[in-house]
Order: sequence, then structure tokens, then C-alpha cells
Amino acid sequence: MSSTKVLPSSAAPLTSHAASQTLPRSLILLMAIGAGLSVAALYYSQPMLGVLAGDIGASGRATGLVPTLTQLGYALGILLLAPLGDRHDRRTIMLIKAGLLILALLLAGLSPSLALLLPASLLIGLTATLAQDIVPAAATLAPEAQRGKVVGTIMTGLLTGILLSRVISGLVAEQFGWRAMFFIATTTILLTGLAIHRFLPRFQPSTTLPYHALLGSLFTLWRKHGDLRRAAIAQGLLSVGFSAFWSTLAIMLHDAPFHLGSAVSGAFGLAGAAGALVAPLAGHLADRKGPEVVTRVGAGLAALAFALLSLAPAWSLSVQLILLGVGAILFDLGVQASLIAHQSVIYRLDPAARSRLNAVLFVGMFIGMSAGSVSGSILLASYGWIGVTALATITSLMALAVRCWKQAKA
Repeated sequence: MSSTKVLPSSAAPLTSHAASQTLPRSLILLMAIGAGLSVAALYYSQPMLGVLAGDIGASGRATGLVPTLTQLGYALGILLLAPLGDRHDRRTIMLIKAGLLILALLLAGLSPSLALLLPASLLIGLTATLAQDIVPAAATLAPEAQRGKVVGTIMTGLLTGILLSRVISGLVAEQFGWRAMFFIATTTILLTGLAIHRFLPRFQPSTTLPYHALLGSLFTLWRKHGDLRRAAIAQGLLSVGFSAFWSTLAIMLHDAPFHLGSAVSGAFGLAGAAGALVAPLAGHLADRKGPEVVTRVGAGLAALAFALLSLAPAWSLSVQLILLGVGAILFDLGVQASLIAHQSVIYRLDPAARSRLNAVLFVGMFIGMSAGSVSGSILLASYGWIGVTALATITSLMALAVRCWKQAKA
């Protein structure tokens, strides 16, 4: 159980009995929805890239910088901002980030060119780390015996936001234009901020470290905990393939031989929704059986899925689309199950440093996603779909090797 004390909105301290009871489902639902809507801001642009490029007169490679900078901003935000959750009231931090994210989304929707859209995308990434304040908040509020299940439920909301964001943005962009999606997202974050202000408890800091020492402690945690290093490296490798697929899918489907619109590319997010559904089960299995098996099976499933996707160009267009859907289901299952298991690993290491442990894990993950987005766009332009899937297969196998290496050393 975390030593962090939690205060409700009235600032009256919770008793130890109250803190140990099961969390209200309504509060869990609020945090799940808030995490999903916040992280969705990172992915709205991906299915819209084909439409966006044509509207502002930019090349596919240049437009690919939009999701790249968004993900890079997210990684920087986790590194520089997420640790503040151990030092300050998480509720206050969430409200500040919600306000800044609203401004960033408005700026993106009003951007006349990439010159303004790119810095707006970076700012969206920085402030969408609101989602990564919600996850350790849930871990702090949850009783010890239910922590994996509660975090898994919050992650279901987060992962659903990732996947459905592509579906919704693809449809909205095709019907109303890409700018409309950013304005709709602004409204959802406004509602999220209001809900956090009204219902989420206040949190008392678990450390008094100054900011520079707080950031320095990230490296201390990295050096101290081998399980943290393996979790961050393995999840980062899995994220390379995950991001390479999703950041290039819209461009591939928009071009020959498919010539499909943003709504179709966004609809592939529904195929990957199975990954969100497995999150509570993965958390439950990690609570009962330990996370090691879950991480190895997840990495192996991702490698198998990407290998399957590499066969797609050899078949007819209809079969290729089926393989894309099946592959999206399998690798999303693998990547998300591994993520939940890795979170179960790190949250047990140091209860007073959950925000910082979470920051290290997700910095590794989003460095991988940024690398996957950049390399995916380059490989698609130079070698076609086989280049993207080969990269994803290799990095997934490397993640599996990291998890198996840990077992061999045990």
C-alpha cells in the first residue's frame, strides 16, 4: 500500500479505513474516461494525414512529422512533467495540463500550415501527459489487493481512447474536415477538466525533493531497479512496431493500389480494440500469476502478428485488408497485455515513486513510438509495406529476447 496520503476535495484527510476500501465504480469510470480522452489527443492526426497533406499542400513525409512531434512531446512531457505528481497535488497538475491541452488543440485546429501545426502538435504531446497523471493516481487510490485490476480498468479506458480516436478522427475528417476533429477534441478535454475538478480527490505529495533532484531521481531509479530497465526497454521495442504500423497505415491506404479514404483507415482502430478489452484480464493475471508470462506471451504475439502482416502484399487487395485487420487485433493484444504487465512490475518497486517509475516506463515507450513513426515513414517511402513490417517484426522479437533474457538470468 502506498504511503502517499490522499485528501478529498474538501481537504479533509481520509481515514486509513476509508482509504483501504474498494474504490467507487463511478470514480474508476471517471478516471478511465479521462485517461482515454486525454491520450486520444495524441492519435487523432494519424488517420487524417492523407486528408491533411492535401489540404495544406504538404508531402506525405513532411506530414508524417505531425504524429512524430506529438509522440516526442509526449515522451518529453512524461520525462519533465509526470514526476511532478510525486511532488505536488496530482489533481492540480491535471487541471493545469487540461487547460494547456485545450489551448494546444485549438491552435492545431486553426493552423494554416505545417509551420504552426508542428509546434502545436509538440504542445499537444506535452500536455496530453494528463493521462499519465491519472494512472498513478488510480494506483495510489486502489487497495493493494485490487491495484492490478483497477489499473487494468483505467488502462482499458486509455487504450480504448487510443484505438477509437483513430476511428472517430477518420470519420470526422472525411465528413467535416480535419480541423473539426481538433475542435471536437477541445470540447472533450474541457469536460474532462470540469469532471476532475468536481469529483477527483486531492493528493498529498509523497516527496519534498526539489525539481532538479526529482528529475535526478529518475536516473537513480533506473540504475537501482533492473526490472524497471527491462520493462522500459522491452515496451519501447514493442512500441516501435506499434507506431510504425499506425503512423503509416493511413498513407498506405490512401495511395495506390487501395485509394481508400481516412474513414477506412480509421476504422482499423476497431480491429485493434481487442487490445483494450484484454487490459483488465492482463492486470488480473499479473496479480495472480505474476507478470513475467504475460510479458513474454505479449511480445511473442506481437512478433507473430507483424510477421503475418509482412505477407499481405503477396495477396489480393481484399485478402490484404483482412490480414491487416487480423494483424491489428493480434499485435494490439500483445502490445497492450505487455504494457499492463510491465506496469504491474514497476508499481511494486517503490510505492512513493509511482509517478517517476511510470515516467521512466512511458519515456521508453514513447521514444520507441517516435522512432517507429519516423522510421516507418522512411521505410514506407523507400521499401514499401515490407520495410515497415520487417522493422516491426524485428523489434518485437528483440522485446521477446529481453523478457527471455531476464528469465535466463533469474
